[in-house]
Amino acid sequence: MDILIKNCNLISMDETREKIEYGIDIAITENKIEKIEKNLEPCKNTKIIDATNLYVLPGFINTHAHIGMSIFRESVDGYTTQDWLTQKIWPIEDKLSLEDVYNSSLLSCVEMIKTGTTTVNDHYFFPESIIKAVNKSGVRAHLTRVLMNSDGNLEQRYKELENLITTYSNKHANITITVGIHGLYTANQECIEKAISLAKSHNLNIHMHYLENSQEYHDIIANYNSKKPFEIVNQYFKNIPSIFAHCVKLQDEDYKVFKDLNIKVAHCPVSNLKLGCGIANVSKMIENGIIVSLGTDGQGSGCNLDMFETMKLTGLLQKGFYENPKLLPAYEILKLATINGAKALNAENSIGSIAPSKFADLILINLSDITLQPIHDVFSDIVYNAKGSNVVTTIVNGKILMENRKLAFLNENEIIKNCQII
Repeated sequence: MDILIKNCNLISMDETREKIEYGIDIAITENKIEKIEKNLEPCKNTKIIDATNLYVLPGFINTHAHIGMSIFRESVDGYTTQDWLTQKIWPIEDKLSLEDVYNSSLLSCVEMIKTGTTTVNDHYFFPESIIKAVNKSGVRAHLTRVLMNSDGNLEQRYKELENLITTYSNKHANITITVGIHGLYTANQECIEKAISLAKSHNLNIHMHYLENSQEYHDIIANYNSKKPFEIVNQYFKNIPSIFAHCVKLQDEDYKVFKDLNIKVAHCPVSNLKLGCGIANVSKMIENGIIVSLGTDGQGSGCNLDMFETMKLTGLLQKGFYENPKLLPAYEILKLATINGAKALNAENSIGSIAPSKFADLILINLSDITLQPIHDVFSDIVYNAKGSNVVTTIVNGKILMENRKLAFLNENEIIKNCQII
């Protein structure tokens, strides 16, 4: 069904357009944006959405999450990253069924739809269950089967990832397969070489945790015979599109290596704070020409999948910690959540901004709440005062997944109930 959005306030994130345009119409044909003009006339059988006084933005792109982990929400308080994983998460994950992960992933998909995320870069196991949930919900996802050898199951994991690639690559319009590596502290040289060989042979992105905390830095050195992390990255990750999550403990040498190798960063401020990891120097990354995007991490450590909260903390932390209110203007933070996310996924030609021929992945938000009034700077209001609940309509791939806060075809209460019994 074609869609015509009428009379919106457009924040397209397209560098060829004004930052904000008023009274704009957006014509969607099938799954793509066809026209962006004023006073467009609907064709026969076109669905018309009156967006008067509403703001239309590209859907948010969450570049690091674990959507199968919604059942672990708020299970981390008081744990370090390593203790939380080894003492709580991994023992439970060993007992999860495919149905458990499907239900948990579907809950995350509902959360994303209701808070404005249209694309997620997931980093987890049980990919078939996650694919089933993603397809049912309609969100767009980059998915993997994470590789690691610290548990002694590298060959099995590798075969599962290889099968995932051959079975699902280029088979679904909303699904992209990537090569996931858990991290250098859980993956040895053999694991890294296998992963990169697979990525190169199939022209896929690498997605990996990197220097999330101080302990990880020392564990990597121990795991690689005293080589420093940046040396390992420089040795293995040349000419391979990669996105590294967290990057809290970068050394000076890392910034140069990241720039030289065009490695992108998924910044996850909520999770980094909750786990006591520290604050990543996003401003320095940007100054060094590194593409930075935003991630929520899983709900266990990241609390939720609300990218508004992630944007707000990103700005506040950089300004406050580095004592410089000029760092990261609000519009630049919006770029981290949209077009930079697309660039991090090497998908900027199809998502991340609202432009003709791009996929129709967009959200309508209502800024009429008392906490957002009066509006002096709409970009600051969106970044610092809006919440996921301000999203009224979510469209992915030209399909309305939520309209006027009502899910189009998912039973939210049933999905929640199914997760309560896991």
